[in-house]
Amino acid sequence: MAFNYDQYLRTDKLPTLWCWGCGDGVILKSIIRAIAENGWNMKDVCVVSGIGCSGRMSSYINCNTVHTTHGRALAYATGIKLANPDKKVIVVCGDGDALAIGGNHTIHACRRNIDLNLVLVNNFIYGLTNSQTSPTTPQGFWTATAEYGNIDPNFDACSLAKSAGATFVARENVLNPKRIEKILSEGFAHNGFSFMEVFSNCHINLGRKNKMGEAVQNLKWIESITLSKTKFDQLSEEEKVGKFPMGVLHQEERMEYTQAYEGVRLKAQGGGK
Repeated sequence: MAFNYDQYLRTDKLPTLWCWGCGDGVILKSIIRAIAENGWNMKDVCVVSGIGCSGRMSSYINCNTVHTTHGRALAYATGIKLANPDKKVIVVCGDGDALAIGGNHTIHACRRNIDLNLVLVNNFIYGLTNSQTSPTTPQGFWTATAEYGNIDPNFDACSLAKSAGATFVARENVLNPKRIEKILSEGFAHNGFSFMEVFSNCHINLGRKNKMGEAVQNLKWIESITLSKTKFDQLSEEEKVGKFPMGVLHQEERMEYTQAYEGVRLKAQGGGK
């Protein structure tokens, strides 16, 4: 039986505003399929997004949604979850949104281990605002703010999230929609902060000046820098440079923040020891 996407989408908002060939549509489908896999009632789901191409994600999903200011999606989501700990909160951000202006919020959401689900759409560029350098832009790439080649070192967002305390960390790319759905479904089911990065293409604002002007070219480049965690672990340290492992990279159980907060609330009201 074909999956009924319409019950999860605001069909009156379609078609989307994303560029032709953009990976955001693949990620949108994967999100709603993972919601369905977990059996969530859409009335209990809240999708929070920031500013950027991925920020439009909340516009198309038929549930409670909040379209927030740049870099502050996790701050809003933290308040929503603390006030409604029984609800399912998904946060969608781009690499610039979550790792640059919003980097501090990302670090502390990981540290607190609050039960939020961050879907980080990493297209290696500020796609919506005309291709400025982001924290994940590879060195040597052309951007609007680095016309002679980016000299900023980039970082591995999943390694950052693990180091900051996220208890579920995973990565996939838009070439493998079923694998995206799998890590999202597992992350959504996890009790704690889930950090799920998806490598996506922006052949318009990353690709055109970096010899990847078509979606397929941009996707082939993403394919060339990614491999399964099993294969990645077999590489030498020199071979790992510039490569990124895919799959579930880290998972552990630790006290979840809203549960700890409930204990504090009960003590404050005289109901706890």
